[in-house]
Amino acid sequence: MLDFSTLLPALPVLWEGVQMTVLLSISALTLGLIIGTIMCTARLSNSTPLRILTKLYVSFFRGVPLLVQLMLSYYCLPLIGINTPALPTAIVCVGLCSSAYITEILRGGFQSLSPGQKESAIMVGLNRLQIVAFIELPQVIRLTIPALINEAIILVKASSLISVIGIVELTRVTQNLAASNFQPFEFYLTAALVYFILNSTISVLGLWVERRINSRSIV
Repeated sequence: MLDFSTLLPALPVLWEGVQMTVLLSISALTLGLIIGTIMCTARLSNSTPLRILTKLYVSFFRGVPLLVQLMLSYYCLPLIGINTPALPTAIVCVGLCSSAYITEILRGGFQSLSPGQKESAIMVGLNRLQIVAFIELPQVIRLTIPALINEAIILVKASSLISVIGIVELTRVTQNLAASNFQPFEFYLTAALVYFILNSTISVLGLWVERRINSRSIV
């Protein structure tokens, strides 16, 4: 028989775990977007060494599991004298991993644009910065929103991995509560519901933003 009687007293602790998950996800996604944009610019540059370095960066963070990256960052860096708290380590590590995927998402968006737009903009006297800001970037955002929303959802789920370096987020809180109350099914079911609500909220907001952008582009 399911017994959720112990769930109510545990709600404050669960809420703290949810807050940590949201904090990490937003911080890592913001960092990923910033670095991903920079890396995408480098990936599309005319400099061959810069393109090669960016490709190696993307290949590493996409090819090595996030769990391994977290453990390398937190447990191995202190061996060479680099000591960082668990939360900043997790944010940077997850953000760097996310930036590799965002780099490729944005690169695909830019490469899908017609070359004729750039040529026409140059003919009317626009410089490279103006072309990117006023012509290319708005189209790339519209084209890549679904992929970026999907990346945000994946990042929220991936945040559960940071429990391996001792951060008490939703998954770690759930593990502790399930072990102390001997009710794994009830607490893991609750955690699954919370993750579902978080990711459904992201999906709904993403769909709203996408519709707003598309309606403005049509007008």
